[in-house]
Amino acid sequence: MNLKPSENIKIYGMENFFNELVGLYKQQKIPNKILLSGKKGLGKSTLAYHLINYILSENEEYKYNLENFSINKDNKSYRLLQNNSHPNFYLIDLLTEKKSIDLGQIRKMINYTNKSTFNNMARFILIDNVENLNKNSVNALLKIIEEPNENVFFILINNSEKNILPTLKSRCLTFKISLTFNESLNISNSILEKNVLEFVNYDLLSFYNSPGEIISLFNFAEEKSINLKDHTISSFINLIIENNYYKKNKSIKILLINLIELFFLKKYMITNTKISFINFYHKFIKKIYDTEKFNLDEESLFLEFKSKLL
Repeated sequence: MNLKPSENIKIYGMENFFNELVGLYKQQKIPNKILLSGKKGLGKSTLAYHLINYILSENEEYKYNLENFSINKDNKSYRLLQNNSHPNFYLIDLLTEKKSIDLGQIRKMINYTNKSTFNNMARFILIDNVENLNKNSVNALLKIIEEPNENVFFILINNSEKNILPTLKSRCLTFKISLTFNESLNISNSILEKNVLEFVNYDLLSFYNSPGEIISLFNFAEEKSINLKDHTISSFINLIIENNYYKKNKSIKILLINLIELFFLKKYMITNTKISFINFYHKFIKKIYDTEKFNLDEESLFLEFKSKLL
């Protein structure tokens, strides 16, 4: 199941947010600095691509379909956006080999905004995973969004579980995106075309799961031929660690960390030594993020978790 935002021709659960943004655009009141903030996997980036496609395809033969919130695959802007080659669109995201969005990426974007265009259409700068901007790149971005060039719109995507600088947030109109657990389940059911609860052990789910997280779980299980009904959270975490599935696979490592946090939450609810348990949790989660920040050995960390708690 493909989750790449630029290729998703439908949006799920974001219809109200989309209508609000389209309404602002039709009234010529859409802000030139928008921040979409919410848990990872809700569909914020897909929402941004749909809004951009709606505006850029207005005068095209296969323009955006407002009635069913969908993009026609023959839509010219869709094809160009999919290939990241639309002259009125510029994407900044965290590169695979990098730990932050660096100053060079922002400088290239600034050069793009300063160039003249071949048309009078709006230009969009989409910055995904904006929480990964480093200090220098944030400062450079602040300068350009203070007084952006005419007809240039910035859309910033933020995983709300990670903080961004208040100076950046204060310059944007923030849309806080959220879904209930039932909404996440219904969206996942629609995308996967199956009832999630019939195929997964309920122990593997939490009330904080986003559709993206649920679908990533299913994609991983399908790839490794794992029956999700057969596993509790403990056995599933153990399976990932024992087989080193998380190594050199960022999405699986994120899945593993999410499952470990869920494990802690469920154990906390039933333990009698809550204070010592929560202290262990905080120390362990800090170690996880330190391994990412300082490029430390993560294998020993997960093995420690496995030996002490599983």
